[in-house]
Amino acid sequence: MAEGNSDMSVVADMPDWLNPLPWVEIAQTADVGDVQRALRTNAPGVRDLAALLSSAAADYLEPMAQRALTLTRRHFGRTISLYAPLYLSNYCNGGCAYCGFAADRMQERSCLNCSQVEAELLALKAMGFEDVLLLTGERCPQADFDYLFENVRLAAQHVHNVSVEAFAMTQSEYAALSEAGCMSVTLYQETYDPDAYAELHRWGEKQDYLYRLDAPARALAAGIRTVGIGALLGLSDPRTELICLYRHLETLRREHWRSGVMVSFPRLCDEQGHYTAPYPVDDRQLAQYIYAFRICLPDVPLVLSTRERAVFRDGLAGVGICRMSAASRTTVGGYLPDDATTGSQFDVSDTRDIYAFCSMLRAQGLDPVFKNWDAVFSALSEPQKI
Repeated sequence: MAEGNSDMSVVADMPDWLNPLPWVEIAQTADVGDVQRALRTNAPGVRDLAALLSSAAADYLEPMAQRALTLTRRHFGRTISLYAPLYLSNYCNGGCAYCGFAADRMQERSCLNCSQVEAELLALKAMGFEDVLLLTGERCPQADFDYLFENVRLAAQHVHNVSVEAFAMTQSEYAALSEAGCMSVTLYQETYDPDAYAELHRWGEKQDYLYRLDAPARALAAGIRTVGIGALLGLSDPRTELICLYRHLETLRREHWRSGVMVSFPRLCDEQGHYTAPYPVDDRQLAQYIYAFRICLPDVPLVLSTRERAVFRDGLAGVGICRMSAASRTTVGGYLPDDATTGSQFDVSDTRDIYAFCSMLRAQGLDPVFKNWDAVFSALSEPQKI
């Protein structure tokens, strides 16, 4: 934990809603009857989610998939919202044991300047993207808040939806990003297990578990429209992680009901530190987990990135998943033909270009959506002065 915090104090200060034990027990002991009841209920909750995450539910993948498909079509139609990640910098002061950007990784480091960021944005716009996720490593002199703020403001001049995935910030910093044009913040807790968290985050600001846990709430309180949360699957017991993730989401929706929440399902990928996942999650398990979340959260956008193989993403598109990245680069920049190669955060598995990816979606009867919001709609919804 951060200086002055001990593992014991973090556990003692855990919010009550985060305690997963009653639901983990259900996930470990659920039988066929529990799974069938969860599939029949019209208003599933955390108890039903636990049953659908269980080993007993593994034999019900087809009915789970059918219900996930029905709910996805009902709430999102046949659309798949597309976004592109743009890595601004791979400098990092953090010591995450599982990350290719960690400060002790021996790789080339770089940081885009304003003209380079603008060129990358124009390259993404030429591909059709209007939804761009700006990423950095942990807060450091080369890529601090002021650097991120300026690039959010620049990106907002070129694309309609600017999101940020970076270090945890104060509420005032999130408010400034919102004013600059940031619509969404993505921040994974990585693992909700405090013991695993303390072991994996070896140094840096990210050692403070509770500060990071509260960051999505600070972002929403500051005026950010939407937050994306998730757990990096593979770091700890996945059922426990997903129950904690669900409880986190429930709390955010209850306390910030006017805002939006998205959920991602990243699995640990190969990276330069060669960290091996102690709790690997295979394709069938991940599909089951995504179906379970869609059944229990029918109106929440579920996200799947190019971490996953093309064939897996093709199968989940529109079946639970309604938001996907495409043509991604996890190096700094990377969207221009003459971009120099720098160290990546993790390996991309789905390497298709945007044209091939959209062709796949259309072949499945799905509509790729590059833009689904405009400032004019927000203006029309505001009270008009007389």
